[in-house]
Amino acid sequence: MIRFSNLCRHYDTKVGRKQVLERVNAVFEDGENYAIMGPNGTGKSTLMRLISGADMPSSGRVHRDEIVSWPLGFYGGFNGTMTGRENVAFVARIYGQDPLRVLRETEAFAEIDKSIALPVSTYSTGMRQRLAFGLSLAIRFDTYLIDEITAVGDARFKKKCAEALSARLETSRVIMISHTISTIEKYCQRGMLLWQGSLYEYDEIGDLIADYKKFCS
Repeated sequence: MIRFSNLCRHYDTKVGRKQVLERVNAVFEDGENYAIMGPNGTGKSTLMRLISGADMPSSGRVHRDEIVSWPLGFYGGFNGTMTGRENVAFVARIYGQDPLRVLRETEAFAEIDKSIALPVSTYSTGMRQRLAFGLSLAIRFDTYLIDEITAVGDARFKKKCAEALSARLETSRVIMISHTISTIEKYCQRGMLLWQGSLYEYDEIGDLIADYKKFCS
């Protein structure tokens, strides 16, 4: 379970304080796939980083009793001076998982061949995304976070990503940000609407989509 307790997050900008979350209390129940929706610029990606632990609250707490991923396909955490192989092994050790297994599965999935032995700084954006996507799926997470991206690469590789994600969700769950209604309906049963610093919970995904269309379109 993931729970927010009086969660606040704000940023100080040149034009004043931007309040993303204001004393939010919410629960992401175990075993349920959640969608997070809201207008552009409201802070959905900030909310996702708070869930993952990549960002810290201004006040309040995020409680987790499960292993939560970084946003699927996110490659910003790679060390450019390290090889793809070194990055994968490093992340595997951080999460207490077998580096050899994680490396084997990531390498097979990413299909970047000998480039796995080169510094990540030499990779194209597509290669970094494929490596990150493969690594995300090779780590055994309880909850996978998705910020818009559910697949990367060409049509064949996108199909491979979708099939691999569906297989992983047989034993894990997803918390997803997306503006695409069909994607939300495919993966999620419950949801949250981020609106003017508050987070509204929905037990039915159809009700979330209806309010999103009403208030945010």
